[in-house]
Amino acid sequence: MLSAHTLERLRNELRGVILTIGLVALLTLGVFAAVQASGLGHGSVVYLLPVLIAAIRWGVVSAIVAAVCGVLASAFFFFPPLYSLRITDPQEVVNLFLFIVVAVVVSQLATRLRRQLELAQRREVDLRDLYAFSRRLAGAFGLSDIHAAIEDHLASVLQSNVILFAGGRDGGSGRRPGAPPPVLDAVAKVAAGAPSDAAVHAGSGEIWLVHAVSPKNAEFGVVAINLGRKPQDEVDELRVRLDAVLADAAATLERLDVAHAIGEARMRAQTEQLREALIESVSHELRTPLASILGAATVLSAAPALQNEKKLKALVHDVRDEAERLNNDIQNLLDATRISSDGVRPRAEWAEPADIVNSALERCRARLAERRLAVDLAPDLPLVHVDPVLVQQALVQMIDNAVKYSPAGSRITASARAVNSHLAISVSDEGAGLTKAEQAKMWDRFVRGERHAALIGGSGLGLWIANAFVAANGGSMSAVSPGPDLGTTTTIELPVTQAAVPHMEGEEDE
Repeated sequence: MLSAHTLERLRNELRGVILTIGLVALLTLGVFAAVQASGLGHGSVVYLLPVLIAAIRWGVVSAIVAAVCGVLASAFFFFPPLYSLRITDPQEVVNLFLFIVVAVVVSQLATRLRRQLELAQRREVDLRDLYAFSRRLAGAFGLSDIHAAIEDHLASVLQSNVILFAGGRDGGSGRRPGAPPPVLDAVAKVAAGAPSDAAVHAGSGEIWLVHAVSPKNAEFGVVAINLGRKPQDEVDELRVRLDAVLADAAATLERLDVAHAIGEARMRAQTEQLREALIESVSHELRTPLASILGAATVLSAAPALQNEKKLKALVHDVRDEAERLNNDIQNLLDATRISSDGVRPRAEWAEPADIVNSALERCRARLAERRLAVDLAPDLPLVHVDPVLVQQALVQMIDNAVKYSPAGSRITASARAVNSHLAISVSDEGAGLTKAEQAKMWDRFVRGERHAALIGGSGLGLWIANAFVAANGGSMSAVSPGPDLGTTTTIELPVTQAAVPHMEGEEDE
């Protein structure tokens, strides 16, 4: 039984032969009419035109058909005896021989030029894809970006479904599912050091090519290419093409030292996972005894027996304050772990900005005791559709930061304004201010100002957590400072939707 590829070639050949016969027939009608009208002699040389056209467009078979049909048409219409296929003139035999020679030579030249053109076009596309691949690798920030770049490059060049499996210490584990079990077994063998090329016949009749991205470096992983139900000759052709593409890709990966980048990215990911697990475990273990210490200190501070004992009362207050500070630091660690692993999922509801500001100030009342607090809330502030708990926690972080970096007796101002369809909540202090370098890094995780790191405690998580909470509610944070020791103003901007207007009007109607 003929394969689909062979049937397609036969159909193309038959189509070329039919078109060639039609072209010869049209040319014969035109030449016959010209001879009858002008009285010219025979025009057999004109039949070189369909031979050339057929050789260039449809190949050698159609060109030979054009040569034979041209000689027969010339003998029938133009050479005596007219309207007979009997060949008596040796010139007709010479014409047939010349036409066939022209057909074979021209068709071979045309085929060779066509293949060269296709090869040049394919090489141009490959070079363009390889250039884009190199640029994408150069801009990759993590292991997943590198793997996605390799996979997308191979899929684009080979025009087939490609699945990349991470190599090296991952043991050939897949970046995503999609390959049948026989293919996964072949991938595991290649990842373990088996020959780097295998053609796997899946149970559905599809053919998969399993190949190491680089036989020299297992870090680049293994690819599985789904070829569908292609015939063997096409599979062999694609295998050769795959070798060429992977050779280019491996050379690019080696040139950009991607193996080192993959190793570093994997180490960073494992370190990050370990750190988050350690933070979460330690934080939960500390919360239980800390809650007991904080409760006991609170009870002792209110005990009547200590009211006249100034030294003991001061010690109890110090224990309570330090326990509250430690509790806040642990909460920051837990919030940081939640942001990194699960993300923030706000529970939005309509909230009054003044309630959010006042509740945040109430939570920070003890820390604000030695500062002069000013509250400036504009009248008729619009409602905001946010998670009030997250926004309040972000505002608490801002107030706590202002207290840390401003001297006792200085002023801290909390204000709220509606500006250009946004609600702006600001906290201003008269403290340490910011340098340009500090202002550029202040929203990063575990970053603290070098000027005060030795004097003021903290984890460097507060503003990063606040920024994450505000961003989860569709807002943004910013900070401005005239310079060092000139104070800082930190601002939360939250969107005010149009739905806030009818909401407020409905409440007023009630």
